[in-house]
Amino acid sequence: MTKGEQTRRKLVEAAAPIFNRQGYEGSSLNDLMEATGLKKGGIYRHFSSKEELAAEAFDYTSESAWNARISHVDEEANGIDKLKQIIANFIDCKPPVAGGCPILNTAIDADDGNPVLRARVAKALRCWVSRLQTIVEQARQRRETRPGVDPKAVATLIVASLEGALMMSRLQRDEEALRRVQLHLNQYLESQVAVSR
Repeated sequence: MTKGEQTRRKLVEAAAPIFNRQGYEGSSLNDLMEATGLKKGGIYRHFSSKEELAAEAFDYTSESAWNARISHVDEEANGIDKLKQIIANFIDCKPPVAGGCPILNTAIDADDGNPVLRARVAKALRCWVSRLQTIVEQARQRRETRPGVDPKAVATLIVASLEGALMMSRLQRDEEALRRVQLHLNQYLESQVAVSR
């Protein structure tokens, strides 16, 4: 990695929590300069715009969040247990970048106002659903799921339930919604998705 690439990476890492907590519009150039230790010209030497920096910061935050969510998943042999581990990680693991779930934050922030960030978050959401779908498909191939289980439907239900519960928990400032959803999803996986064990 060149020195310029290293500097660019450090800028992304420093800007990521700013954008994740405050959103694109709420993150001022002064906030970014303070976080990165660079002047305006120093930032724009590495990024053509604030939007480009925000997009790369989102990618970094999203990847970091996914890596936390799949922690210890490979230790589980059964596909259903892998899904349960991802659900537990979503609820129990502190986000690696301050501010919470980047998909939830950025989806709300960029809904209609920023097509570049909206495209990035839509891609990240599709990737998350696709990764869970792959786990269910592999479990189906190993005959760990009931016949007729729809992997995309299972993945979509998990993601939508977790993101909705996260939004409720943040507004209510407690984990009750997350814990209820975790219990419900685990019961759903055991009773509706998994073959009888």
